[in-house]
Amino acid sequence: MTTNRQCRLIARPVGIAQAEHFAIVDGASIEPADGELRVRNRFLSVEPAMRGWIADMGNYSAPVEIGSVMRSLAVGEVETSRHPDYSPGQIVCGWFGWQERATISAQQVVRIVRESDLPMSLSLGVLGINGVTALLALSKIGEPKAGETVVVSTAAGAVGSAAGQIAKILGCRTVGIAGGPDKVRSCLEDFRYDAAIDYRNGPIDAALAEACPEGVDVYYDNVAGPISDAVYRRLAVNSRVIVCGTASVPDWSDWPIGPRVERHLLRQRARMQGFVIFDHMAEYEAAIARLADWVRSGVLAYREDILDGIEACPDALAGLYRGENAGKRLIRL
Repeated sequence: MTTNRQCRLIARPVGIAQAEHFAIVDGASIEPADGELRVRNRFLSVEPAMRGWIADMGNYSAPVEIGSVMRSLAVGEVETSRHPDYSPGQIVCGWFGWQERATISAQQVVRIVRESDLPMSLSLGVLGINGVTALLALSKIGEPKAGETVVVSTAAGAVGSAAGQIAKILGCRTVGIAGGPDKVRSCLEDFRYDAAIDYRNGPIDAALAEACPEGVDVYYDNVAGPISDAVYRRLAVNSRVIVCGTASVPDWSDWPIGPRVERHLLRQRARMQGFVIFDHMAEYEAAIARLADWVRSGVLAYREDILDGIEACPDALAGLYRGENAGKRLIRL
């Protein structure tokens, strides 16, 4: 029997999962039944949203069950297929989990990766859920117009870096908020933000006022918390706020209490809306085609933070929240 090492969730975390909440086990690699296929994973994705997927209350999807392979997107090669739409050797991306091999139904495949001229790992980042989230959330909710100021939190991350560059492509002035001098430098040099603010230097109100003298027209929010509170105070009239993540809130078991945003929204006639990519899967392929053209032309850059081996899985999510990654975090098998 073919071996299949897996990373499984063995305990329910409170807050951010640590390495002790996972275990590497030797699982079985199951032969596909009729209508199924087996994929040899090459890259596994690490997403900030995983924190919500394993929380006791869940979020927009059911919690990962204790003892189960950790839910994740992955990309790899079809080894064996008993489904007419898939053939051995094809590169596919989908919900294959943190494991070396996955025997799956066709419903777990998100797409066949057809961009053979580009690295397959990009299908988990700028040409995957991260890039598509950036593009669709920005265009559908942010509605950026040339000349407007767009502020992005976690601006050097997989979603934030794409959102900032897309806003720049659309003619906007971009301001990134990131943690630490290296990520601020990456915002300016790699992702071409017009200005970048280091939130670790203390309160960012003065820096925001300097970077956004006319206010913030679009805020792409990946963090919530004190950073967002500061941005809300700079919202322009008729501004739009995209709520895409809440990375700064350590535990959602109790409703967090903080500054109220309603007055800011009322006074500035601003609009705030949440975005979850799973509501927009019908537009996934078209978005990837657009993103791929930008990557090929050199106007959309990316960075990858690659860890090696299934053994890297247990601490990968905690490391993401410690800010260790420089770009899209992946695990290479």
